[in-house]
Amino acid sequence: MTSINVALVQHSNSADITINAAKTEQGIRQASEKGAQLVVLQELHRSLYFCQTENVDMFDLAETIPGPSTEALAALAQELNIVIVSSLFEKRATGLYHNTAVVLDTDGSIAGKYRKMHIPDDPGFYEKFYFTPGDLGFNPIETSLGKIGVLVCWDQWFPEAARLMAMAGAELLIYPTAIGWDPLDEPDEQQRQLDAWMLVQRAHAVANGVPVISCNRVGFEPDPTTPSTGIQFWGNSFITGPQGELLAHASQDKEDVLMVTIDKKRSESVRRIWPYFRDRRIDHYSDLSKIYRD
Repeated sequence: MTSINVALVQHSNSADITINAAKTEQGIRQASEKGAQLVVLQELHRSLYFCQTENVDMFDLAETIPGPSTEALAALAQELNIVIVSSLFEKRATGLYHNTAVVLDTDGSIAGKYRKMHIPDDPGFYEKFYFTPGDLGFNPIETSLGKIGVLVCWDQWFPEAARLMAMAGAELLIYPTAIGWDPLDEPDEQQRQLDAWMLVQRAHAVANGVPVISCNRVGFEPDPTTPSTGIQFWGNSFITGPQGELLAHASQDKEDVLMVTIDKKRSESVRRIWPYFRDRRIDHYSDLSKIYRD
C-alpha cells in the first residue's frame, strides 16, 4: 500500500459520556464517508479532561481493555473497514491505571496498545495522580495499513520517543492530545505555547522523515473545584508530511474532521536525501541515558 487516507476527529466534550460517544462515532462515520482508512481520536475522548483535579471518584471512568469502549469501536472499525486509534483511561487492576491508546484494526481486532510513558504533574494537568507510567515501551503497532507509532500528548514534547518509534519502523507518528490555555495567560504567551506545540511535533516529522498526525480537543472545560479558571482547549489539530509540511490544519475553536492522503513513498524519498539515520553518532550518545550531565 503506497498511500493511506488518514483522518482525525477534533471535538469538544461534556460531562455526558453518552453524548461524547455519539459525537465521536459521528466524526468517525464522517471521516469514513470522506474515504478515510485510518481515523485518529483525541486523548481521553470519552469524558471531560478529569485531570484538572485530584478526585478518587474519577477512577470510576476507567475501564478494562478489552472493555465496553473497545468493543464498540471494534464493531465500528469492522463495519466501516477502517483502523481506529482510540485513547482510553485503562483500568489494569484495582489501584493500577494507565492512559492508554488502543488501535482497532479493520477486522475489529485489537492490533495493539500503547501506554503513555511521560506523565505530567502540573497545575491543571495532575495526571500522576491517575496514571501509572507505561511499561510497553516505544514499539510501533502493526496494522493492515502498516506500522504506526502511537504516542500520547505529553510524549509529544520528547524527541527521544519519536526517534525510538521511528527507529523501530513506524511509518506514521500519531499523537492523541488534550492541551489548552490557561485563560488568564496573556495572548502573546498563549500564542508562544501554541507555536511551540506545533513546532516540536513538526520537528519530529522532519527529524525522522515520517508524517505526523496530532489530534487535540476544543472547548472550555472549567475546573470543578474552582482553584483555577479551567482550560480552554486550543484545537489546532493537524497532519504533516515527512518534512513537517502542513497538509491539514483545524481551527482553534471549532469541531472538525480533517482528512488527507499520505503518500508513503514520499517518506522513502525524503529519507534518501536527508539521511539522519545514516549519520547518527550513536558511539557518542551514551550520556542520553542520564537524567542530566552534572
